[in-house]
Order: sequence, then structure tokens, then C-alpha cells
Amino acid sequence: MSYAEIIIDHKSTSVDRRFTYNIPGELFDDAKIGVRVVVPFGRYNKPTMGIIVKITESLKSKFKTKDIIRILDDKPLISEKRLELAEWIKEEYICTGFESMQPILPPGDFRDINTIVVAKEDFEGFDTLNKKAEKILNHVLEAGRIEYSQLRSLYNDSGFSKEISSLEGAGAVRLILQVRENTTARVEKYVVANSKISYLQGVDIAGKGAKKQLDIWEFINKSKEATAKSILSDFNTSLSVLKAMEKKDLIKMENRVVKEKPISGKIPDYERIEFNPEQRAVFEGIMKSQNHLSLIHGITGSGKTEIYLQLVEEMLAKGKNSIILVPEISLTPQTTDRFVGRFGNQVAILHSKLTQHERFDQWRRIKSGEYNIVIGARSALFAPFNNLGLIVIDEEHENTYKSSNNPKYSTIEVARKISELEGAKLVLGTATPSVEIYYKAKFGEFQLYELSSRATRNSLPSICVVDMRRELQEGNRSIFSRNLYHEMEKTLKTGNQIILFLNRRGYTGFITCRSCGYVARCNNCDISLTYHRSSNRLRCHYCGETHAIPKACPSCGSTYFKSFGIGTEKVEEEVIKLFPNARTSRMDSDNIKTREDYEKALEAMKKREIDILIGTQMISKGLDFPSVTLVGIIAADTTLNLPDFRSPERTFQLITQVAGRAGRGEVEGNVILQTYNPEHYSIGAAMKNDYKDFFHSELELRREFEYPPFKEIATITLFGRDYKKVRESMEKSSLTLMESVREAGLVDVEILGPNPSPLEKINNNFRWQILLKFGYNHGKDMRNIIRRVYTIGKGSLIEKDVKTSIDINPNSIL
Repeated sequence: MSYAEIIIDHKSTSVDRRFTYNIPGELFDDAKIGVRVVVPFGRYNKPTMGIIVKITESLKSKFKTKDIIRILDDKPLISEKRLELAEWIKEEYICTGFESMQPILPPGDFRDINTIVVAKEDFEGFDTLNKKAEKILNHVLEAGRIEYSQLRSLYNDSGFSKEISSLEGAGAVRLILQVRENTTARVEKYVVANSKISYLQGVDIAGKGAKKQLDIWEFINKSKEATAKSILSDFNTSLSVLKAMEKKDLIKMENRVVKEKPISGKIPDYERIEFNPEQRAVFEGIMKSQNHLSLIHGITGSGKTEIYLQLVEEMLAKGKNSIILVPEISLTPQTTDRFVGRFGNQVAILHSKLTQHERFDQWRRIKSGEYNIVIGARSALFAPFNNLGLIVIDEEHENTYKSSNNPKYSTIEVARKISELEGAKLVLGTATPSVEIYYKAKFGEFQLYELSSRATRNSLPSICVVDMRRELQEGNRSIFSRNLYHEMEKTLKTGNQIILFLNRRGYTGFITCRSCGYVARCNNCDISLTYHRSSNRLRCHYCGETHAIPKACPSCGSTYFKSFGIGTEKVEEEVIKLFPNARTSRMDSDNIKTREDYEKALEAMKKREIDILIGTQMISKGLDFPSVTLVGIIAADTTLNLPDFRSPERTFQLITQVAGRAGRGEVEGNVILQTYNPEHYSIGAAMKNDYKDFFHSELELRREFEYPPFKEIATITLFGRDYKKVRESMEKSSLTLMESVREAGLVDVEILGPNPSPLEKINNNFRWQILLKFGYNHGKDMRNIIRRVYTIGKGSLIEKDVKTSIDINPNSIL
């Protein structure tokens, strides 16, 4: 008798283990590691789906085992190497077995996937088949196409799998994976203003008492149309309000089909570019190196993408596949276009706007060998290639490479594991490496390559730091320093383009009562509300709740409100006042909703239809416009003042990346960096374009306070709607954690907390947190302790309606 160890389709920690089942004799040939099965599960033997992860010839225990009911696939959905990867993810990131398999499984619900057997109608080799194979083929021909599991149930004996394989090998049938079509075309509801009604007429029709309708009418009359979803969110209202307006003929609501394609439009060919000596040395070094792990530290514009492209060419020549990861596929169209322009229909592009069916179709075609190259964001790392040779992670420092949902994996660490399992090369590239990765490269874990000059021979832009404290002292109360204003004036006169960067959307940061100091805050979150001028509303950037501007202070009744801070809307307004003849555009998540919006804005910039582009960090990634000669960083302190040990690193990275957008053409670039903290080491290093100076300063601080790369960290957050239950659960569980650490003799483990989280309340959930610091040598022991306390033993320590979040080496401790 043979036995299968199976992971059950269940997320509960109470069944987070492998279950052993008998493999009946008639199913022995079909049972393979990585195939889906149906098994009787639980006291009532409920038919439940699972995946075989191991096959053994003997039992370790004397427990009675049940039989597998049915096998659903003829070939494994998941390879043994990927199952090994899932097991590693489970242990490394402290999640359940089934959660660890989610990134590896085909997109969508794996219960909806069927293996379909399709007959080849013109098959002429019947005389070569045995009687059983002929009988099976006749069944398939009669049905035209049939599910594998259904066909299998007609032949309840051994040898079926062997016969199907021989039929497939002879060309009599083919087996294809198919997902049940449970998604129709994506439809979005739009609200369109009645153009025949003037604004004042609309006010009369709505009526003075209909406050919500008046607010929406004022907005929609100006904007002409908007999605119903955005209006409901921005005005914190319901669909019934929109229906009432439609009855009054103020608006019309209509459904529009939203179409997203993996590759949009005609992308021109992207010709091969000859390497300069630096690029050639890096390329040859990577290809010849015995170390499969490489880091390319190249300044902005140094030609890293061309190195990636030619590495992919080498892989194609060797018959190997390549995965190219970018931070966000919708925000890096120029990188995507270069790969498609070079390799055409060999490229699959994976992004979040594809429907479940489209994503599965791409997955199936990758697995069947129709594509050799995949480009996408984090999840594209798990593309099911059979002969992987190269993984490239561009802009490796970006936050988006850390998953925020279980499993909370680091893309780079998972890529390292895949590289080890598959024997593939892993290449990381960035102008601003994360401190941890650069440290590892300096000590030989990664082969380090440096690109110190731009591929076009242009020099890096000069960066001028302006102390905004001095500007204020000398009477300048504008958001623009005198230096920035004069440079903008000069740039516009020469016909070149300007980028203004501020990493805060909205109009102002918050509003406060000048009489008593009351600050308008979100009811659901421990955060102040941001004022948005476009909708004339206050909005929470965490839960999305919106409020009207209060007419009087709820605390003291005063009507004297003052707004503080600036956002991109305010910058846009000031730019239009100062430079009314300049063509100004804004790019942030408030007005760039789709990939199409983003591409339109970039195309306008490319055609020089925009003189001044204002934006948040979405304009900092991979944009290449030769006519941009001036970049203005409005407030470099935005990220610097966050209570997070990575804040200086984030600040340096953002400044360097944004500054790198200037001077990519024939005219030298110029950057004006405005700050209230010019003495800070991250600002000083950014001004000199000196990553190594920043790295050494930051490293000494990390060493002193025992943060990565010197120690691992973990955050454990408990959250729920009942403050008392959250606090008591955290206090009780943290005592058990401390006791477990002490019993294990882990003397150098530091436990900070428990304390309320820096953001104590988000979306009506109160949050308490523990921060752990521990040496890499204690990593396995600490993971076992955390798992024991917060997953296996949580039932006795944590209230039922209190949730747990465990994040190993998080991007942020906020």
C-alpha cells in the first residue's frame, strides 16, 4: 500500500498540517506529487480538495487512514521544486501551509480549474492502439471534449494514467487546463452631468435642503463625468442619492465595459544598443560569474535596462526562460515597452487589471511554453516556467516588493530561494540599493557591479539644496524658494520641461481650529483628515472616509479654521497662478486612476504638450524624458520625519530617483531640493549624489540601534474593534512570548513593547504591537516560538474576534 501526504484546502491554523491518505490500487498510476485530489475530510467525511505533497510506502503512525476519493489532474499543477519553495515560505514567514501555496497556485480559485481531454478527430493510428486505449479514445471522440476526472471515473482500475499518456504521445488526444468561466466583462458605472442644465438651474432643481446632491452637482457640473465609485467614496454618500439626482434629470448613470489588455496598442521595435565599456564589463561579469546572485548598482540613466535586455537574449539563445520584475507594471510602461519592442510576442505581461480568466489564460500559456519572458510586478515571480534561467528585479529597493498580505514574503528573498532551487541567475538593479542588500553585496553574498556614468555620457544633474527656514526669515512665504522660481522661469523660456515632486496628495495636510486647536480627524482611524480642493472634502487616506468641511468648530464653535501643510493640488494651484501661460498637469492617485490615464499623461509629456508636471512618487520611477532639465523637490522632509528607522533611507532613495529624471537629453539637468533640515546626512549625501557616503552613515546608526542588516526584526500586531480585548490579548500573549524566549536561553533577543501601534487605530480597528530584534543565528528558534504562541497556541491566549498579523523583516514599523 502507498500513502499520500496531502495539504487540505483550508486556511484554519487548526488543520495546518499534512494529512495522510491511502492511495487505492486503481489510482496508483495517477497519484503524483503536485496533483489535486478529493478526499473525505473530518468527522463527517466531507469531500474536500487538497494537493499531494509527498508519497510514501509506509506509515509513521498506527492511525487508521482513509482512501483518496478522486484524482483531478493527469499532470502536476505544481512542480516538486515549487512545493519545496512553498514549504520554505511557510517556515520563513510563519503562515499556514495553504497560505504559502497561494502565490504558487494558478490564479483564481484552484477548485475551478479542470483538466480537459480533447480528441483529435483526424487521428488515423487506431491500429497502433491496444483495446483499452481505443475504448478510452472512443469515449473522448463521442464526447468531443471531457473533463479528465469525469473520464477517469469511467475506468475505475489501474493503468488509466498510462493509457492517457500513450494517447497523448501518439497525438490522439491533447490535455488542456481550463478555468471555469465565472467572470464576465468588467463593467464600471459612470455618472454623466446633464449638459443642457446650467449650474444655477441645477442648484434650483436639487433644492436647498439636498446638501449631498448640491455638493455632487457642483463637482459633476465642472468635471462633466466621473465613476460612481469615486463619487460615492469622495462624498461619503449612497447610490440612492445618485438615483434621486437621476430622477431629477441632473445626471445620467450608464454602465461602461472596462477593457484591459496585457499589451496595449502598437509598440515600436526597440533596437539593440551597443554597450559602453562599463556596461560590457557588467554584462560579461554576470554571464561568467559562478555566483548566481548579482547586484548592479548603477546611477540613474546608466543603462541598466539594456544590460537586462541582452541578458535575456543570452537566455533565449540557451533555450532558457526569463522573469523581469518591476515595482508596479502600470507605472513602468517605458521599461515594459522596451522588452516588448525587443522581443515581441515572446513576452507575457502580468498586471492586476487582468480579469481572473485572463490571468489564468496567461498562466496556462506560460506553463505550456508559449511565452519565454514574463514581465510583471511581485506576483510574476511565481510564473510556472519549466526552464528558468534568469530573474531580474529592477529597482530592488522599492516597498512594493514586500507583500502586505499573508504570506508576507520578501520578493528578493523568495527570488533567492527560487534561484537556488532552479539554478537560475538572480540580478538586482537600482541606483539606490537597500542598505541590507548593499551590505550583503559588500560581504560577498551578491556579486557587486558598479555603473558610475550615464550611458549617454551626460553627467548627473547638479543638486542645489535650499534651506526653507532661511527663505522664511528673509520674507519669502511662498511654497517655492526664490531659487526654484527663477530656475522655473528660465527653463520655461528655453522651451524645456519641468517636474515638481511632492510626496503628498490633496490640497493641504490638515485643517485646525485657530481658537482651540481642534484638528479634524477620521472617525475610523487615528489620523488627521486631508483636505482635497477638487471635491471640496476632507478625506482619510487610510480608510477612504470623507467629510464636508465643518462650518464651525465642533469643539468650541469658532468659525476660524486654518489649513496647514501642502499637497499636490495646492502646488498645482500656485504654479498656475505664477505661470499662467505654462501647460501644467498633475499626476497622483486622485487623478490617475487607470493604466490608460497614466499612459495618456506620459504620452502628453513625451509629445511636449506639458510644460510643468507635478506629481507624487508615481513620477519617480523609470521615466525618461530628454526635455526635462529641471526637477524641483518641494519638501524633502515629508518622509524624513516619519517615526520609522527606514525614513532616512526612503528619503535618500526618493530624492535620488526623482533627481535622476533631469538631464537625460542633451541639456544638462538641474535639481532644486527644498528642505527644513539641510544638515541631515541623507540630504547631504543626496546633494552630492553619493550613495556610499549615505550608506556608511546609515550603517553606523543601524549598528548602534541593532536594526537590519545586523539583526532581523519582526512585528507582531493584534487588532480588533474592542480596545480592551486587543490590549488584554496582547498583554497575555506577550508574557507567554517572553517566557518562551527566556526558557529557550535566547539572551540577546530584544522585545520592545507591547505598546499601542504608532497608528493606533485604522478602519475602526485598535492596534497593539510588539517589535522583536534577534540575531540571524536565532532566526529559526524565534520563528518557532512566534508560531507556537501566535498561531498554534493563539486559541488560549488571544480572543476570538482579535486578529493577528506577523511580519518578518517588515518594510515599515508604523
